[in-house]
Amino acid sequence: MKKVGILVGREKTFPDALIKNINERGKGGVTAEFMLLGGIKHDDPPHYDLVIDRISHEVPFYRATLKRLALEGSIIINNPFWWSADDKFFNYSLAAKLGVAVPRTVLLPQKDYMTGIVSESLRNLEFPLDWQAIVDYVGLPAFLKPFDGGGWKNVSKINSIEELWLEYDQTGTLCMTLQQGIDFDQFVRCYCVGQEEVMIMAYDPRKPYLSGEQYVHNPDYLAPEMHARVTNDVRTLCSALGYDLNTVEFAIKDGIPYAIDFMNPAPDAELASVGEFYHNWITNAVTDLVFKRLGEGRETGRYRWDALLNPAPIRTSALASASEQQSRTITPAPTDRVAQEDTRAVAATAAESAIPAQASGEGSVSKPGSRGTKAESGTKPAPRKNGKTSSSKSKTS
Repeated sequence: MKKVGILVGREKTFPDALIKNINERGKGGVTAEFMLLGGIKHDDPPHYDLVIDRISHEVPFYRATLKRLALEGSIIINNPFWWSADDKFFNYSLAAKLGVAVPRTVLLPQKDYMTGIVSESLRNLEFPLDWQAIVDYVGLPAFLKPFDGGGWKNVSKINSIEELWLEYDQTGTLCMTLQQGIDFDQFVRCYCVGQEEVMIMAYDPRKPYLSGEQYVHNPDYLAPEMHARVTNDVRTLCSALGYDLNTVEFAIKDGIPYAIDFMNPAPDAELASVGEFYHNWITNAVTDLVFKRLGEGRETGRYRWDALLNPAPIRTSALASASEQQSRTITPAPTDRVAQEDTRAVAATAAESAIPAQASGEGSVSKPGSRGTKAESGTKPAPRKNGKTSSSKSKTS
């Protein structure tokens, strides 16, 4: 019997429907359940063949647990190592290289830093920033938003350089981007499952969440040519990033679909939010993916340590013949996708290894591009509003 674990947060209808679907289809051979986690021993045997992760991006204990399960051979949707290393600014840069249209975007130094960062810690930062050049490049209106955030949190619409300074001054330790505003003609959010199955949803981010007005089931919302282009862009992005479950958002203006956001590896799937049609579609698509991945088994070469811990291939490239696979005494060369994920795992490990150095006593400044502490930073571009820290807003981008 194979076991599937569901790791969730506050959502209710999607995980319940998913467990029901998997158990009905599995007929005892495959079972799904909510995970129950306590103290995790470093040498615990695996308890799940596959885990669907919906919340570890907000709970470090869960993220560390999933990495441990991956070491033991569990299939994790989505890859916790790449998810840890990913960010939206990198994604915009990658998308542009892949030929996917994106708004003009600038990564900004943080306003404040962790305790211990002093002026000497930031000698590599340009000071002062050329704010006018940044605004001239991006254009106005623009959107100030975290480089790795989600859920439309801490997003502000910017109409002037003075407004940019004011909003930026409230972002605290968040690393932000300033992005060109697209006055869209159409907007879509697209589910992508298994890097192949795509559902394009008419979506209006200006409508309130859970209003029942954000998502509209309209199969003819996009013209056929635009539908094909968006579908191709979704597959291109999700394949490049290695996400098996994701959403991609496009703001469409003058016949160009601009990829606005495509780092959503735990996308909204609640019945009250997305509606019955889309809720049923994503539940069935993820159920299909679960059985597909369980049938394929774990990919050899997905993680750096596989060549040492699993010298015999578990799942190999479809291009290799059975006789070739049997004759090999070492792990076969991975497919392009596997090689990409292996590279990402290395990048993630490297990123994580840098964390202790960052936490070892480097501290904080507050001015845009500042090299000093708050006392050293000089004149601010705009005053703080009553010491207010980063706000939580929900506006379109």
